[in-house]
Amino acid sequence: MTENRPDGSAPDGWAYLMLFIAPVLMASNMLAARWIEGSIPAVSLAFWRWALTLVVLAPFVAGGLWRRRALLAAEWRTVLVLGALGMGVCGPPVYLGAQTTTATNIGMIYASTPILIVLLARLFWGAPVSPTKAAGIALCLAGVVTIIARGDPSVLLSLSFAPGDLWIVFAALGWALYSVLLRYRPSRLPLTERFAAIVLGGVVCMLPFYAAEMALGHWPPATLETAGIMVFLALVPGLAAYLLYGRLVAQLGAQRTGMLMYLVPLYNAGLAYLLLAEMPQLFHVAGAALILPGLYLATRSEPAPAPAALDRAAAD
Repeated sequence: MTENRPDGSAPDGWAYLMLFIAPVLMASNMLAARWIEGSIPAVSLAFWRWALTLVVLAPFVAGGLWRRRALLAAEWRTVLVLGALGMGVCGPPVYLGAQTTTATNIGMIYASTPILIVLLARLFWGAPVSPTKAAGIALCLAGVVTIIARGDPSVLLSLSFAPGDLWIVFAALGWALYSVLLRYRPSRLPLTERFAAIVLGGVVCMLPFYAAEMALGHWPPATLETAGIMVFLALVPGLAAYLLYGRLVAQLGAQRTGMLMYLVPLYNAGLAYLLLAEMPQLFHVAGAALILPGLYLATRSEPAPAPAALDRAAAD
């Protein structure tokens, strides 16, 4: 069955193109987390990432949110939950986890989120999972495992898990819940205004933890480098990535959009080559050869059954 937009119209071709661009923005947060390696306190980093995002958005959305304050008041619980999940659970835990785990483990754990999204949507909202979609998910997962194992299955037996992996598992679960709720808790607010409200909710949820972190003496370094990192995180994996992700969820649905997480390990390899001069390997090509057709199967629109088929199904 074709998964249409909330207004009933079919998604356009640009949405599918953006599905392959969004993972670059997502991967930049994971790469930054590994690069920083705890030099900036985790809650401070997440708090200011989203506070700066809110500052950038404010001139464009403040008037609209004020005019639609009745709608915002009606949706405040959902907005707060989405902020707690998308900015809180998916924020500091990633930066904490990156201090004691590897980029490979982060990519492997986050690669589970499309499956979590499908399961959550199926369990709580009865979303259908066709055989074609299931086959696509299986191919994507096989491609991710190929990259993680570097083409050698025996590598999987030697993978070890650090304490930081638990933080990443927590963040991945939060991301899956955030994705599903975005789809199944529709809003009458425009996309950008809703996103700004969610960011505000996330900042409010993180404020007590930020205050506690500072009370314990963990202050971010007052340097230009720290400011530059926070601005980058606010604009690229913050503002750009989340707005694009929200638009994709609205057009393609949470399950299809969640598939883009399968591309993150592949894009990490490409970015490592561009930024760190690490040459791509044959196993990256093998992984891509599985992931790309898997994404096609998992995200393609399926024709609706003919009326006669529906009659037969009802009779059965």
